[in-house]
Amino acid sequence: MDKLPKWADIALIPAINLALALIVSGIVVAFIGENPLNALQIMVNGAVGSTYGWGYTLYYATNFVFTGLAVAIAFHARLFNIGGEGQAQLGSLGVALVCLMVPWPHWTLALPAAIVGGAVFGAAWAAIPAYLQAKRGSHIVITTIMFNFIASALLVYLLVETLKVPGSMAPETARFPEGARLPDAQAVFGLFGLSFARTPLNISFIVALFACWGLWLLLWRTRLGYEIRAFGHSEPAARYAGISPTKITMIAMLISGALAGLMAINAVMGEQERLIQDNVLGAGFVGIAVALMGRSHPVGVLIAAILFGALYQGGAELEFETSVPREMVVVIQALVILFTGALDGMVRRPLESAFLRFRKQPKPGVAAE
Repeated sequence: MDKLPKWADIALIPAINLALALIVSGIVVAFIGENPLNALQIMVNGAVGSTYGWGYTLYYATNFVFTGLAVAIAFHARLFNIGGEGQAQLGSLGVALVCLMVPWPHWTLALPAAIVGGAVFGAAWAAIPAYLQAKRGSHIVITTIMFNFIASALLVYLLVETLKVPGSMAPETARFPEGARLPDAQAVFGLFGLSFARTPLNISFIVALFACWGLWLLLWRTRLGYEIRAFGHSEPAARYAGISPTKITMIAMLISGALAGLMAINAVMGEQERLIQDNVLGAGFVGIAVALMGRSHPVGVLIAAILFGALYQGGAELEFETSVPREMVVVIQALVILFTGALDGMVRRPLESAFLRFRKQPKPGVAAE
């Protein structure tokens, strides 16, 4: 064994990074005059102490699963897609157009069409930076950042000039028809005689779980997934093996944009039930942290998304019950990103040394693991 076991890389290091982030956050909370343990208890109870907390935690997590998977597949192709925010906004436009243009009789018919609408619009918005990267050598980080601003401006223009309800001052579309509204968790649990608090958590959480499974299947059980990972590990070796960089760049970014666009079925179709200006609320950027912490693996992304969802919901409760400002949650998120990304080596190297020191010594004549 000359490297960390997989379980240590996937679970132990992120857990230590998270613990360090919480310890530093606790010190900051103590400096502003609050008890860190009391603050932690409020956050945990607010996030997972009731069906109300779980509902909001999983609602936020659903957004972060889609944007986290979008960043993760780009990472596998060694592409830093920082444009999840803009791709999610264009995805919301696709979902809204699908929901408004057809008088859907039931949500079971509207949901597949909305998935296609969100994915196509998100992928189309990612296709332009992907083409510029693959054919012109434009840096994907710069172009996707710029496309975030363009998407925001485009959405504002459409909401003010084209999609706004006549006579209304609010820059938003009309409310979706009854047949295009997704059932929430309260309605779903009610079918089985179970009680659940009224929250925005809706059926798109199941779609997010299928997205995790589908991405795992694509990356580790298909030839295309192998090509994407091979390209990400070594572009010269991939070229030598006959893998087209243009094809992989385009496909990886199209899938990435489609996943980011799917966030709209949770936020726009499931919760807001209309298209408004600020419907992404930074989830595209949080997806970067989720992918980093989840090691770009779908299971890791799901766990990291639930953690960030809990931070969002727990932070809201913390703000409500104490004098700790909501910005403190942003500080905690930043510390999690700092420890899981930039300072990852600070934990990894000592841990690797410890594992190498205490590993089983091979018996004479027996090959080491």
